[in-house]
Order: sequence, then C-alpha cells, then structure tokens
Amino acid sequence: MANLYATNSSETKKLKPKKETIRFLLDYSRALRVTKVKDKAFETIIN
Repeated sequence: MANLYATNSSETKKLKPKKETIRFLLDYSRALRVTKVKDKAFETIIN
C-alpha cells in the first residue's frame, strides 16, 4: 500500500492547464464567500 503513494519526483508530469480553466478557478474563488456563525460555516457563491 505504501508503494502507491511513493513516487519519484522526476517522473511527475508538468501540467499546463488552459487559460479558461485558470480563469474559471480564479473567478470561482473570488465569488466564494464563507460566513462563520458560532460553530457553523456557510458557503455562498456571489454572482
């Protein structure tokens, strides 16, 4: 089981995401608001 998680860093691929993917993630993170009330957290997407 431990061998599944052990990888050589030279074998990892360099990922090149599309500009659209980066833009989507940035816009999503800007729109996401987390409001904490006592011991609860509410996530709201503001669009």
